[in-house]
This record gives sequence, structure tokens and C-alpha cells, in this order.
Amino acid sequence: MDSKLQIISGKHRGRKLRLPPQARPTQNRARIALFNMLESGILNTNDKFIIWDAFAGSGAFGLECISRYQNAEVVFTDIAPTSLKTVRDNIATLGEHATIKQADAINSINDFGKSADLIFLDPPYADTNLGGVFVHKLGKIAAAGTILIWEQEVGHEVEPDTTKWQILRNKRYGRARFLILQKI
Repeated sequence: MDSKLQIISGKHRGRKLRLPPQARPTQNRARIALFNMLESGILNTNDKFIIWDAFAGSGAFGLECISRYQNAEVVFTDIAPTSLKTVRDNIATLGEHATIKQADAINSINDFGKSADLIFLDPPYADTNLGGVFVHKLGKIAAAGTILIWEQEVGHEVEPDTTKWQILRNKRYGRARFLILQKI
């Protein structure tokens, strides 16, 4: 494993993460910035909360949450068996537990979108419509106050429906744009 991807904070700080083949993980610097924004008052970590890493890939976002928040329950979904194996291997290396499901994220919105407090959406950049479809469908069933982090490729940005989502942050890091949204 020659990955430079690692857990950046919490009880597993510095642990290296495995990557599935052809992965495009959210880089360490961008994750640092995202968590700084979340922890500046956007996310309430005092109570138990549920995180859904919808297009898990390596699982870096959800694994970071496991490392940082003792009261977080994390759900990982992905359709690629290699990604799910990578997430399982990363979880096992940390000695942690999480829910890991081989599932299409859009088809899983009714299963996980209703109860998740924080959702990380990082669909493949090659399918520019996937994120918009996900956010539209999620906007119909997510509870008010749900936080959604939506990673998009710069140059292929899609705007959320602002009658359903409030934009809390809109930041760019390299070729990635991050929208932090809250369900109205």
C-alpha cells in the first residue's frame, strides 16, 4: 500500500488508508478543511448521530468520522465490490465496526437518507448527473436539519434546489468543489 491517504485526527490519527483501484479519494488537505468547517458550529457532535458515506470508495470520510466522534454510527455504501473490500479492510485495520452495504446510493436513499444526520456525497466525476439526481431525491425525504456534503468536479458544478437546501458553505480545493448543505 503506497497510499498517502490517512486519518487526520482523532484516536486513529496518522493511520494509513488503503485505496481501491482507480480511486479518486478526497485528499487529506480537503478533508481537514471540511472537518474544520463542520466543527465550527455546523455539526452537533454531542449527541449520537448517524453518518452515511454514500459513494464510499476507500471510506476515508466515514473512517475519519469514526476516528473523531465516539458517538457516531457510520454507514458505508458502494456498488463496487473492490471498494467495499477496501472499506472492510480499513475498518478491520482500525479495529472498528460500521455498517457496510453493497448498494446503489440513489436506490438506498429511502433506507439511509431518512435517518442520517450527516451525508457525504462524492459520486464518480465521470457521471455529472449522478449527484444532482441524488440530491433531488434526498431533498424529498431527508429530515430538516440534515447536513449534506456534496463534492463536485470544478467545471461541472450543479446547484442544489434552494427551496429544499440551504447552502452553508461553498468552497473549492483543487479540482473539487464542496457544498455543505442543510435541509430546510
